[in-house]
Amino acid sequence: MRISLTPRAALAALLALPVVVLWPIWWVLPALLAAWALVVLADALAAPNPRSIRVRREAPIQVRLGQEVSGRLLLTNPTRRAASLEVRDAWNPTAGLAQQRAALHVPALERRAIGQSFTPTRRGEHRSRVLLIASRGPLGLARRTARAEAPGRLLALHPFGSRRHLPSRVQRLREIEGLAAIHQRGQGTEFDSLRDFVDGDDVRSIDWRATARRRSVVVRTWRPERDRHVLIVVDTSRTSAGRLGEATRLDAAFDAALLLTALAGQAGDRVDLLCIDRIPHVSVLGRSRTTVLNDMVTATAAVHPALVETDWERAAATISQRARRGSLVVLLTPVESSVVHTGLLPVAARIAKDHPLVVASVSDPALEELAAGRGDLETVYRAAAAEQARIERGGVSRALERVGAHVVDSPPERAPQSLADAYLALKAAGRL
Repeated sequence: MRISLTPRAALAALLALPVVVLWPIWWVLPALLAAWALVVLADALAAPNPRSIRVRREAPIQVRLGQEVSGRLLLTNPTRRAASLEVRDAWNPTAGLAQQRAALHVPALERRAIGQSFTPTRRGEHRSRVLLIASRGPLGLARRTARAEAPGRLLALHPFGSRRHLPSRVQRLREIEGLAAIHQRGQGTEFDSLRDFVDGDDVRSIDWRATARRRSVVVRTWRPERDRHVLIVVDTSRTSAGRLGEATRLDAAFDAALLLTALAGQAGDRVDLLCIDRIPHVSVLGRSRTTVLNDMVTATAAVHPALVETDWERAAATISQRARRGSLVVLLTPVESSVVHTGLLPVAARIAKDHPLVVASVSDPALEELAAGRGDLETVYRAAAAEQARIERGGVSRALERVGAHVVDSPPERAPQSLADAYLALKAAGRL
């Protein structure tokens, strides 16, 4: 416990100045100081013991990033003296707590609440580092401060801003399923139903027995295969830490992964997620379609980029363990020459032999702006550098496509839709 003075104690000390001036004897000043110290100490001891104050926290467990959520601190005074309290709840700044300090008066044997409002500005886990309670004396000259045991934890989830694009992609998925009923048949498809023949139907789909029974031409419809496996691998190495606008490249990658997960769930496919750099981190494996999206949002909330290079050989070994042959593998990693030099290209070639492979990258929109600059000599040099970077990215994309990967490279606001469109394209082509 710590005893500290208040500004009122300093003002009380100033009251002794006229006495010292009017009575300039050597022992007056020490006597006044001693009297002042005794009064301050007595005031501090007269305050209720802050350790006796019982604290209970009512706070939400999780909130989506950017949303506001409310909580309360309940303080109970079990003593028979009223308590004038000052409370400091020290959360990290990115938790967005509106007021970390509060003062309140708690009568004897009663309880009062402090309202709290959180608006997190960073994805991940937020904690209250310390909760301090200061009890002021009746005269307000001193206070006793102690630490209270009331741990606080708030998990800020990914906002999943690309959710608004899900209805349009689901509609396209339904259209593809309708097209597949006409054009896709053979091994690996599932019989759905019979319907009347219309112009444009494949004559090979005509069911002659049913046509004879109904005396009108009917065709078989085929449902695209469901329960396919999609493995999403998110690169969490240092290259994912780059800021693209208001968020990092890793945040945009998670946004794309969540939209793909939601879309694949609508298509009846099973989705797993791996976050990997030098070692595998968070994984969401074997979850049901009804819970996988929520589990993925919760699991990735606390994942942040690591300042290491990705070990692609280890990533390939993990993929071979988790994905059965024919599963769609999606690598969410920057398409940059530095990444390829770490071993991505040969690993992508091996994966593409056994699986449909999509390499999805989030590009930096600043490159487009810099490449368009022609104002002065400096902007021209910047434009040349940006153009060189774009040429190198294009070369890496072509190298990945030559080994069998389908490359998606889009800016942050387009990355989720582009990845979802690539998935739908594979569905439409019958490769998934």
